[in-house]
Amino acid sequence: MNMRERPLDAARRVDAVDWAGVAERLDAQGATVLPGLLEPAECEAMAAMYGEDARFRSRVVMARHGFGRGEYKYFDHPLPPLVSGLRTMLYARLATVANRWHAALGLATRFPAAHADFLQRCHAAGQTRPTPLLLQYGAGDYNCLHQDLYGEHVFPLQVVVLLAQPERDFTGGELVMTEQRPRMQSRPMVVPLRQGDAAVIAVHHRPVQGSRGVYRVQLRHGVSEVRSGRRHTLGLIFHDAA
Repeated sequence: MNMRERPLDAARRVDAVDWAGVAERLDAQGATVLPGLLEPAECEAMAAMYGEDARFRSRVVMARHGFGRGEYKYFDHPLPPLVSGLRTMLYARLATVANRWHAALGLATRFPAAHADFLQRCHAAGQTRPTPLLLQYGAGDYNCLHQDLYGEHVFPLQVVVLLAQPERDFTGGELVMTEQRPRMQSRPMVVPLRQGDAAVIAVHHRPVQGSRGVYRVQLRHGVSEVRSGRRHTLGLIFHDAA
């Protein structure tokens, strides 16, 4: 089994993460970075899949829809073992944060411990299309600020893995976020990534403790303009699409 096909042999990398620290940073900022989640060879093998159309259920050219410039493809079933393995392991680590956020916001929905059980919920509601995707950007491409919502059932966290190396493979192309608090102007954030780093980010909202209790803030994410080269990214969204 080659590099891009084998199941993730580095569950130890996920296990070695300081997940208590991840939870603290997510609570404080709505985003955090897992350095070196994938090795360079894994990144390059994953990016090379972009040219293999049989792996994907659809291709989206952003400019046609006003999403920005660049394109992305959604994987079809069966997902590559590396993708499905990461999705399963990371969900299990993030479900506790997701449940705590929902409790703080007074939302009734709770998330099961196992990703397979959450997917059963999505599929029962008609959300059956897989959402992991590869994104490709060239010079002049960018991704407008957005939220990845695909139906009624939404897991409030997602993961973005940078597959290319900044300053070697591309320049520009920073992962950016905005946070909109009530009656305040939007707060901009840049999430710095190197090849193999994974950003864990809020999908659409998160709780914030204020002087009068907890309130909800809205978040969006996007990618700044790529100035040169080519940038590939793996997106891991934990809910499926209708």
